[in-house]
Amino acid sequence: MANVQPGDALGASYRFVEPLGSGAVGEVWRVSAPSGGTDLAAKVLRPEHAHDPALVERFVKERSVLLGLRHPNIVKVRDLVVEGERLAILMDLVPGGSLRDLLAEHRTLPAADALVLCAEVLDALAYAHTRNTAHRDIKPDNVLLAQPWTPGLANAVRVSDFGIAAVMHERARHTTGLVGTPAYMPPELLSSGEVGPAADLYATGIMLYELLAGRTPFAGTGTDFTLAYRHVTTMPPRLLVPDELWEALEALLGKDPRRRPGAPEAAALLRRLAAGLPDLPPLPVAGEPGEFEPLARPATVLRGAGLQPEPASAPGTSLPASALPELGPAAGHTVVRSISRPGTLPGAGAAPASPRTALRRPAWLGRKAVMWIAAGLVAAVAITVGALALATPKAPAAAPVADSIASQQDAPLPSGLSIGRSARYDARAREVSLEITYTAQKAPLSGPFLEVLPGASAAAPCPPARWEKSGATRNQPSLTGIDAPCGWSLAGVGVPAKGSIQLRATIPVELSGENALEQWLKDAAAATTAAVSDPAAAGPAYPVQRLRDILVTTPARTVSQTALPVTLVPVWPGGEDLLNPLYTSPSTGKASAMLAAVAGGEDGVRFSDGCSGSLAVSADGLVVTALTVSPSCILRAGVGNFTDLASEPFSITTRD
Repeated sequence: MANVQPGDALGASYRFVEPLGSGAVGEVWRVSAPSGGTDLAAKVLRPEHAHDPALVERFVKERSVLLGLRHPNIVKVRDLVVEGERLAILMDLVPGGSLRDLLAEHRTLPAADALVLCAEVLDALAYAHTRNTAHRDIKPDNVLLAQPWTPGLANAVRVSDFGIAAVMHERARHTTGLVGTPAYMPPELLSSGEVGPAADLYATGIMLYELLAGRTPFAGTGTDFTLAYRHVTTMPPRLLVPDELWEALEALLGKDPRRRPGAPEAAALLRRLAAGLPDLPPLPVAGEPGEFEPLARPATVLRGAGLQPEPASAPGTSLPASALPELGPAAGHTVVRSISRPGTLPGAGAAPASPRTALRRPAWLGRKAVMWIAAGLVAAVAITVGALALATPKAPAAAPVADSIASQQDAPLPSGLSIGRSARYDARAREVSLEITYTAQKAPLSGPFLEVLPGASAAAPCPPARWEKSGATRNQPSLTGIDAPCGWSLAGVGVPAKGSIQLRATIPVELSGENALEQWLKDAAAATTAAVSDPAAAGPAYPVQRLRDILVTTPARTVSQTALPVTLVPVWPGGEDLLNPLYTSPSTGKASAMLAAVAGGEDGVRFSDGCSGSLAVSADGLVVTALTVSPSCILRAGVGNFTDLASEPFSITTRD
């Protein structure tokens, strides 16, 4: 893009100031904002992208998504400029450099710092995933810092290029090459061609590995396809870090996307690890391994009748015979034997037999003799069967279902709550030990929460449950308005912002059949989700699980120099509830229990001017005053994890 020069205009409102960097997608420039405001950063797409009409159209359609991502750890997109052959995205200028710059300077980071940085990236991903937006290109180049890095720096991560990778992925469907960065590609991209939010978790795990080791796990010689395919076929080389940190890395780098943790759970885990590893020094830069450990795969063993392994090694393999699995006796095999030709009898020199002679009955074999022989045979068979019945031991009774474990993870809720469940079945005691992990994103969350614990089958009665350290009672539909058979109401539960807690219960239930525990856990999660998503349910019960959105309502017209009446209306699965507001401003009395549950009370509410100075907001962010006349105004608000709320337009007039 040599045709861009400092001082050139970008659209009607901006001017290029200086180049800041370049990448595979485009160049980044500092641009001057209109009316002398704070400078912004402009990512100008390369001509080969900007000339693609389908891509430009998709970018324009994505504009609302890009502008709607409002999170402290996401670079805020301010505008989208489409001008002739130029396509540019305007965003906040983040001055602290990228994690790529940080790696270039320091090579590796202390574990605590690397964990905190990646946890903040996961905070941004958790927010975006609740809005059905995946990044698809997480890497150090796209993670910026709000200020120059110093050890212990926190709350400085800003993830950039949200939405851009999604658009480029659509373009990749019309090409034959790899689109993306091979070092950070998830294995499912090559194996199935489909990626989702779990791919962002994988890329974050690669980035965490790189911050610790100074290199990505699968980097080495070879083409881009070679590097990318290592993600599918090999295991990441082990780092000399504590076991709990390595287990977290292995969870993020799992080959099966369904088994990776969700972003909120992973963020909480990394923060716990960072708190426990404050003094772990940086590792030396890891060298390239001599060879990569192949991924363990099921093997096929061939055997035949009478075939035994050689003493030193198995035939056709380099493995010792002792390494072969014990398969037990073969169920059957093929036996090769000769078959007499038609018209001959076995044996050399045998004379042909006369058909008449062969079929002739002996003289002594009369009718009476035949009857006595038949009776004798029947008696002999009866005696033999009876003896075998007495000698054969009875078959042992069917063994009970073996001990087993299972886990399940819900998608994050709009309130910022994520729920993970793990269970262990004790076959001898015939009971399930259940652990439920509640994780919060931006705001603290509190119960009561609903959990449904079904019986072993649809026809089985609801089992009892012994809960540890929880005010658990049976859900009462007459009080909550939620019809949830086998439901439990968990009161007194508080989840800290960006943290998690665990609740445990023991449920006596007899399971049978293959994968019975996994199915029971899925049934419990599905029944809980169905209960809190029921549009027919009325009332404000279980707000953390049931709240879908919040409406900011104001009068259509207000008078200048007066407080603006604002009402926050909850939106449940069945629609908005005007009769039970979440909050009103100016407020009177105690905050509602709903607000305390989803935002920690008034501390989680903030109003802001969306009217270019026509509104004034008090220092605590709770009272809004109309200042000057405006024909069309909007008010912005944030409530807990709902950070991008806005009212319908209203007007401000004078008293006259």
